Amino acid sequence: MEAVRSVDEEIRDFLQGRLWLKEHLPFDAGEISRHVKSGWIGTLPGLLVSSRRAPGLRFRCNRCLMTAPSAFYSFDCRRCGKVCHYCRHCIRMGRVASCDELAYWTGPERPPPAPPVLKWSGRLTPAQAGASVDISESLQAGRPHLLHAVCGAGKTEILFGPVHELLSDGKRVCIATPRTDVVLELLPRFRQALGETVIHGLYGGSGQGDGYAPLVIATTHQLYRFRDAFDAIFVDEADAFPYSFDGTLKNAVTKALKPGGVKVFVTATPSPSIMAAVKKGGRTVIRRRYHGHPLPVPRFVPLWNYRRLIDSGKLPRRLLHWAEARLSSSEPFLIFFPSVRLMEKCLPMFQTLDSRIMAVHASSPDRREAVMALRRGQAPGLLTTTILERGITIPGLQAAVVGAEDRVFGRSAIIQIGGRVGRSADLPGGDIALFHHGITSEMDEAVREIMRLNREGGGTG
Repeated sequence: MEAVRSVDEEIRDFLQGRLWLKEHLPFDAGEISRHVKSGWIGTLPGLLVSSRRAPGLRFRCNRCLMTAPSAFYSFDCRRCGKVCHYCRHCIRMGRVASCDELAYWTGPERPPPAPPVLKWSGRLTPAQAGASVDISESLQAGRPHLLHAVCGAGKTEILFGPVHELLSDGKRVCIATPRTDVVLELLPRFRQALGETVIHGLYGGSGQGDGYAPLVIATTHQLYRFRDAFDAIFVDEADAFPYSFDGTLKNAVTKALKPGGVKVFVTATPSPSIMAAVKKGGRTVIRRRYHGHPLPVPRFVPLWNYRRLIDSGKLPRRLLHWAEARLSSSEPFLIFFPSVRLMEKCLPMFQTLDSRIMAVHASSPDRREAVMALRRGQAPGLLTTTILERGITIPGLQAAVVGAEDRVFGRSAIIQIGGRVGRSADLPGGDIALFHHGITSEMDEAVREIMRLNREGGGTG
């Protein structure tokens, strides 16, 4: 009788907590088969296919948990020689078909790494310290928690303590966010704060992350590839698109949690659904920025018939003067547009003021490079869609919105855009100009909310 062979630690470390297409595992196929036969790797069909209770076939993708019939397509499969179906919803992560297998780890778990050292030497304000304690208490009690804190309250610093405590207890942690830019903002800060801790940063185009990481910072889409992985998941910017819109992303967070795992929501603008999710949990509110200065209040600037003027190849005078003022005073800036089309029409006109001005949107291949150029002072400003309404912290940043009356600029979006301004203790003020063709109720509500927070002051509640 053949002796039982040992577990391949590289396979274990990679696959523990993950849900991966079996044929895409970056290991020898023979070793994968051996681990399946030994019971160390389990498998699921890529799609669940059922014809019960309704005419026609019904599907569920076991990776992204999509069930909408419109997301599934059929094709003649060369591998199995049959008509297969596949899920289009998560196809960017590799096609999942009905004859595919998804692999997950069922063998002995990896021993927890050595407790990390918290190298962050900053000091929390009383409000931040209270919030950090509140979160830790909710995590210990196994109940969900909401950190409702204004933009610039120092939410990242608040999380250092609770994350460090979890990792010290041998727990595995994920910080998930809908936006790649937020991942890129958080990743270096946590790597600096936690020293030698292995941290994976996962987003579209980032790579898969080798081995095992006790802390994962990822876009919520990346959680399609995890299953029973984390003891706690912090959902940062939990009200942001697409997490707020796509139910499969919420399901992905739940799927990625271990049984008994805890969710912590972190946002400046919680939605009713987030409030409902923590109804029986804990909640901490911080109404003032860490540096104690009030939130800059947006101002309304009429820009009548701006679309007609832009279509004729001219920038509206008030918008032109705003940009010229930023350039003359060397203030970095973001100008938000309601559509890519309008933004791209304006870009050549802005570049006549300074050729280094760039434009970015969700599909821009050089978005990360453009944001880095703004951080380094190599670009004086960026034109952008709402993709940069969150996750950007640059000292002295100024902001403008062109077409603030457009429905894409709701109350939450305007508050978040305003939150990019005045985040530095050295430069706590700044300008937020809402250029508009008519003031909307969303604009009014955003300004009233900011003014209310400034009146109520700081502290937790």
